[in-house]
Formats: sequence, structure tokens, C-alpha cells
Amino acid sequence: MTTVQSPIVIIVGTNRPNSMSRKIAEYYQTILNHLDTPSIILDLVNLPHDFTVSALYHNTGKNEDFNSLKSLLEQTDKFVFIVPEYNGSYPGVLKAFIDGLPYPNSFANKKAALVGLSSNMQGATIALSHLNDVFSYLGMNTLALRVKLGQIRNHFQDNLVSNALYKELIELQAGQLIHF
Repeated sequence: MTTVQSPIVIIVGTNRPNSMSRKIAEYYQTILNHLDTPSIILDLVNLPHDFTVSALYHNTGKNEDFNSLKSLLEQTDKFVFIVPEYNGSYPGVLKAFIDGLPYPNSFANKKAALVGLSSNMQGATIALSHLNDVFSYLGMNTLALRVKLGQIRNHFQDNLVSNALYKELIELQAGQLIHF
């Protein structure tokens, strides 16, 4: 019997247009394609501009654009979060997006890989730790291997990761996620 594999959802953890996070998500998707694994990119730039007031709290379920993104998450079991470092943590838009999802079942017993990127040397280490704490609270299982891409602009040119270690870590993590 053949089982149908739902696509891995790669979430771009910022709503900044033309972000480096989006470029890394596309690169990650290329790696998954080479591993014959379907994936979909969910870019937070596509969130409804007013979702924090039109789709959350007393307006839960009332914003159809937000509901379609929420529906995509309900249909998948595995995620890759591409997380830029903003002010020593992860972007507030990612937190607001997570807060707008049904609690507690949106991520319970699902699996995620975390990729952090920053312009400094740390590769969003603290941001990934903060996000992992939230996912633990929500019952999400995260891979132990967290890829941290420090000084990312120095290591990504022409839509390719030029740092051999970074490339190896992304490929290793993608393989682990597939078998997770």
C-alpha cells in the first residue's frame, strides 16, 4: 500500500517583502525537491495586512484569507521554519500568526525543523530557542539539529548557499526531517 505524503510546509518567518528568509526558503525547497519530497512555501508576506484585528481573538474564523492559510497548516504534519533574528528573538509577525491559530491543536504532535538566519555571527540562536520553547508548549516536536546561518548575506549568492558547512547542515536537516 502506498501512502500519500502531504507536502512539507516551509514557513517564511517574516512579512518583510523580498526577504533573505524567502530566498533561504526557496533554497530549502530546492533541496527537498532533490530528495523527491513535495513542499509548499507559506510566506508571511501573504498574511492579510489587518489579520491581527480581523482574524484573531473575537474575530477568529472571520477572515477567509487567514482561514485558507490556517487550513494549509491543518493538512500537514511537517514544517520548516525559516526564522530571521529580529531584536534578539524571532519576528513578532510570526508570534502573531501562531497566536491566531487554533489552540491547542494546530501544532500538537506535528514535526518541525528550525533554520535561523542573522546578519551577526549567532545565526538566530536565541530566536530559535525562543521559538522552540513556544513549540514545546504547543506540543510540536522539533528536530534536534537547528541550522544557524550567521552572517547569511556573506554566504548566499546567486540563489545558492556558498558556505560548504551551511549547505551540508541544510541537506542533513532536510534528510532528517523527511525521516522524522
